Amino acid sequence: MRALLRKTAQLLYRIWFYFLVALPIALFFPILIILSISERTYPQFFWLARNIWANMILYGMGCIPRITWEERLVKGKSYMLVANHTSMLDIMLMLRVSKNPFVFVGKKELVKIPIFGFFYKRVCIMVDREDSRSRMGVYRRAQKRLDKGLSICIFPEGGVPEEHILLDSFKDGAFKMAIAHNIPIVPMTFYDAKKRFSFTFFSGNPGPLRVRVHSFYKTSNLKESQKAELRDAVRAVLYHSLESDLCIKENL
Repeated sequence: MRALLRKTAQLLYRIWFYFLVALPIALFFPILIILSISERTYPQFFWLARNIWANMILYGMGCIPRITWEERLVKGKSYMLVANHTSMLDIMLMLRVSKNPFVFVGKKELVKIPIFGFFYKRVCIMVDREDSRSRMGVYRRAQKRLDKGLSICIFPEGGVPEEHILLDSFKDGAFKMAIAHNIPIVPMTFYDAKKRFSFTFFSGNPGPLRVRVHSFYKTSNLKESQKAELRDAVRAVLYHSLESDLCIKENL
């Protein structure tokens, strides 16, 4: 009986998440349509996504962000934001971390998600990793956004790893792009998103969502040939951060 009650609660929790995702979009649909028509109005679209959509979901789910900063973002400066990827909450959490408007770079398959996918294809940079022309096009579209003072966000694992994997290997894209566009990399560790709302259907519960924003990596003096070294250094920071947190939990 206890297991049945737990599964029922987790099912309702998941249904509640999708309701919270859809509700702000439905309420502000005409405004979102107008703001997503042009890149000039993207900062206003971002403000709504960050301050209304993300807040309603995170706080409505009882998942309160707790952000620790080793270095602060500077208003008006462009960055490459990277973090480990374990949950659909990662999108909302990233929005809460950065006040600086940024654009997600993500796989085109997300367009298929009802409602969310409609706006995703209008405001994000989509990439087909199987198509070399699509990958090259990402750099041009990213440069246009950077020229407007925006930042870029990429989850460098290239997808959500299986539950037992602490941190998957990183793709080169984020690091190659950061070097090409001469923007600092901002590594972030998301500790709790997998526990709060993983991709396992009967799972999840309210609680804090801890984030550590690590010291930035400058790319101004780096060459493209150094992208692998940069990639591995950033991954090591995130891996050790996750591993240390796991050891602390196991010793409690």
